[in-house]
Amino acid sequence: MMLFLLKFVISVVALLATFVLLPQFPLGLLRLMLRGVGWVIQKRTQARREAILARVRADEKELLSKQPKSASSNGASADDEDWEKVDTSNGSNSGESSGISGNQTSRQSKNDEWAGIIGFFHPFCNAGGGGERVLWEAVRATQKRWPKAICAIYTGDVDFTKTAMLERVQNRFNIQLHAPTVELLYLSTRKYVQSTMYPYMTLLGQSLGSLIVAYDALTLVAPDIFIDTMGYAFAIGFCKMLFPSVPTGAYVHYPTISTDMLQSLDDKSGLKGVNAGAGTGLKGALKRNYWLAFARLYGWIGSHVDVVMCNSSWTSAHIRTIWGPSRQKPLLSSPSLKYIDPVVVFPPTAVLEIQSTIPVTPKTETNRTPTVLYIAQFRPEKNHPLILRSFARFLERYKEKHPGEEDDDTAAEPQLLLIGTVRPSSPDETHIYNLRLLAHELRIRNNTTFICDASWPTILSHLSTSSIGVNAMWNEHFGICVVEYQAAGLIPVVHDSGGPREDIVVDLPGTEEGGPSGGATGFRARSEEDFASAFEAALALSVEEKVAMRGRARVSSLRFTEEEFSKKWVGEVGKLIGMVSAA
Repeated sequence: MMLFLLKFVISVVALLATFVLLPQFPLGLLRLMLRGVGWVIQKRTQARREAILARVRADEKELLSKQPKSASSNGASADDEDWEKVDTSNGSNSGESSGISGNQTSRQSKNDEWAGIIGFFHPFCNAGGGGERVLWEAVRATQKRWPKAICAIYTGDVDFTKTAMLERVQNRFNIQLHAPTVELLYLSTRKYVQSTMYPYMTLLGQSLGSLIVAYDALTLVAPDIFIDTMGYAFAIGFCKMLFPSVPTGAYVHYPTISTDMLQSLDDKSGLKGVNAGAGTGLKGALKRNYWLAFARLYGWIGSHVDVVMCNSSWTSAHIRTIWGPSRQKPLLSSPSLKYIDPVVVFPPTAVLEIQSTIPVTPKTETNRTPTVLYIAQFRPEKNHPLILRSFARFLERYKEKHPGEEDDDTAAEPQLLLIGTVRPSSPDETHIYNLRLLAHELRIRNNTTFICDASWPTILSHLSTSSIGVNAMWNEHFGICVVEYQAAGLIPVVHDSGGPREDIVVDLPGTEEGGPSGGATGFRARSEEDFASAFEAALALSVEEKVAMRGRARVSSLRFTEEEFSKKWVGEVGKLIGMVSAA
C-alpha cells in the first residue's frame, strides 16, 4: 500500500512539474543551459567517437582481407554497388526537397561519401516485431546507400553481443547486414521506458522516462544524425535541446496519443481498445483532462523533429493533426529552412521473397488446411482474446454443420495458430499464460496452437499451409503481418480500423491485363460475431473464388515491398544528411 501511494505521489508531482512549473521557467534560459550540457557531452564523448570510427575501419579492413578480390573496395557486396548505381540518381539525398541550395552535383557527390554516425534510438531492438523489422531494414538501406556511414543502435539488450544480434536479425527477418558499420551502444536505463514502471499516468511516465534513457544514449556518443524508430518522441526533443544543429528524424509507428484515443473514452461498445468507455465518472474526467494536456505537450514535441516518416495513412493523419500546428515555422536545426510535411513510408515486408517461395494456383489449394493464422506479438493491444472467442464461436457452428467429422481421420478440422514474440522478463509471459487458460475455458485447446519466437522459415511454412490470416488490433497502425498474409495468398480477416482498413485490405481497382480482376482482397470485422462470420465465409468460398481472392491480395501486397520502403527511406534520410552538409 505504501509503495502504491509513493508511486501515485511521484506521478502527480511529475505531472505538476511538466504542465505547471515548466511553463513558468524561462524557456530561453532552459535551452541555453541544455546547450551547455550538450557541449560538455560532445567533448566527453569525442574519445569514444574516435574509438568507434577506428574500430569500424579496422573491422572493414579485416573483412576486406578475407573476401575475394572481386569484392568491392569498401567491403560491400556487388549488390551494394548496384544499389549505389541506382540510388545516387535519386536527388532527394541532396537535400533539394528540403530547400537546400547550392551546387547539386557537388553536394550529391559529397553526400554519397558521407561517413558520419547515425544514431538509431530503439531500446528494444531485439523484440522481434514489426517495428524491429523496420529498424533493421532501415539500417540495411542506409548501409547500401551510404556504405561509409556508421549505424549506431542505442539498445537496452545488454545480454546480446553484436554477432548474436545480427544472427537473430537474419534468422527472424532474413535481413543480412554489413557487420563492421553496425555499432551497438548499450543502455543501462531501459527500465525507465517500460510501462510496468508507471501504473498511473503511464503516457507521461514513459515519456519522461525516455528523457533518462535518451541522456544515457547521448552520453555514450553524440551522433551526427539522431533518428527515433520506436516512438519515443520526447527523446528527439531532448536531443534537439542538447544539440540544436543535429538533424533529427522520426519513424512514427503509432502516435503516443491520438484523437481516436480520446474518442475511445466515450465508447459504449467496448471495441475501441483497452481504454474503451473509460471516460465516465470522476476518474474518467481526470483521465480525459490528463490526456488533453498531454496531447498539447506531445504536439509541442513535434516541432523538434526535422523529418517525419509515418508508417500508414492513419498514422500520418493523426501526426498532422497533433504535430502540425507546432511545425509551422523554420527548422530548429536550420533556421533558413521550413519544416517538411510528414511522409508516409510503408513498413518493409518480404513480399517478393514470400511470393517466390509460396505459389498460389488451384493445385496449391490442396496444400492449405482450414487454419486461421494470427502473427502478432503477445501483448494486450493485439487483442488475442477477441480472436479466441470468435474462433470458439465459429468452431461451434462448424461442428454443428459437420457432425461426425471428429471421427473422420481424413477430415481436417479448423485450427487456430497463434505465432508471436514474447519479451523476456516482461508482462508478455503472463499474458500468453492467460491466453492459454482462456483457450482451455473456451474448449478450443485441442484446436489452438501457440508458437513463441518462431524463426522466419517456420513462419514461411505456416504461411504456405494456412488459409486465413487474422489481425484483431483496434486501430492497428499498419499491420505488417497482414501484408505477409496477402503476399502468401492467405485470405485476410482484419479489424475494420487503422492501417489494415485504410491502406492494406482494400478492393483492387480495375482489371490488370494478365492478372486478377478487381475486387475484394479480404474481409474486415469489428465484433466477435463479425470475425466468426468472416472465418465461415472465407472457408466457404469455392476453390476458384479462393484462388481469385488470393491472387488479388498478392497483387495488392506489391505496394509494400522492401524495395519500396528502402527507396523512400533513403530519400528521407538523404534530407537529414543534406542538412548536415549544409551546416
